[in-house]
Amino acid sequence: MTDVPQPTAAVAFTKGHGTRNDFVLLMDEAGAIDLTPALVRTLADRRGGIGGDGVIRAVRSGALPAGAGAEPQTWFMDYWNADGTTSEMCGNGARVFGAFLESQAGEDLSEGLDFMTRGGPRRVTAVGECRYAIGMGAYVVGREGATTVEPFDSEVRATGLDVARPALSVNVGNPHHVVALATGDELAALDLTAAPTVTPAPRNGSNVEFAVALGEREVAGEVRGWARMRVHERGSGETQSCGTGACAVALALSTWGGADAPRVWDIEVPGGEVTVRITDDATTLEGPAVLVADGVTIPAGA
Repeated sequence: MTDVPQPTAAVAFTKGHGTRNDFVLLMDEAGAIDLTPALVRTLADRRGGIGGDGVIRAVRSGALPAGAGAEPQTWFMDYWNADGTTSEMCGNGARVFGAFLESQAGEDLSEGLDFMTRGGPRRVTAVGECRYAIGMGAYVVGREGATTVEPFDSEVRATGLDVARPALSVNVGNPHHVVALATGDELAALDLTAAPTVTPAPRNGSNVEFAVALGEREVAGEVRGWARMRVHERGSGETQSCGTGACAVALALSTWGGADAPRVWDIEVPGGEVTVRITDDATTLEGPAVLVADGVTIPAGA
């Protein structure tokens, strides 16, 4: 007879998603939860736990080593991938984090709220109808340390593509490689159950996006670029959406399009649609965030 894992202490949680990129959220102001990789994997497990692409803990910066240097009472978005590794930033997660702070901490986001991440400070603003805008901070297009930006600086191999495809490195607080595809059929044929291979191999891994440009369209008198993407996220596999990845796709398409390319992009993801606005030194990500359930779990064996 095998040993039965014994339960640990009860953990209160909220489940939420941003364009179906879903998360288990924990309110832990004082940093009292011993959030280990094993506990994260258990919570994120879709069969034995709550299930999610990641786990997000709301904690004060002063209660977390990663928050050192920030004002101690500033909220920190402690983001973990489903495999138990931490990540610098998650754009969809940041919107859901904002909705969570409204619901659980009574924060007013109508004028914006600054918070910290491992990727640096961010700002979340409620814009109405369960939509939130995230100031995504500075970005870097091109390989780290490069003196000029080349259209492509790497190659990506993925199941479903006949040959390696050129890619562009983009960093929006976490690393990405963006591949342009010619048609929606190519995009649909990808098998992203296995991680794509990037050459040269990024030091800490990266998210890999595959995008198809769909042209331009007018929304409320504003001309926007329009594109569709899929993503394999480092530490989580293929997800229904990736906010930082949408920003990376918009930046890559804008770079490839040159000076006349749109600076606002509507990006279709399998879980919905988000909008990315590009300025000279930052991006803003806008989209929905939904909290779907509250509960308490006793994660066995974590």
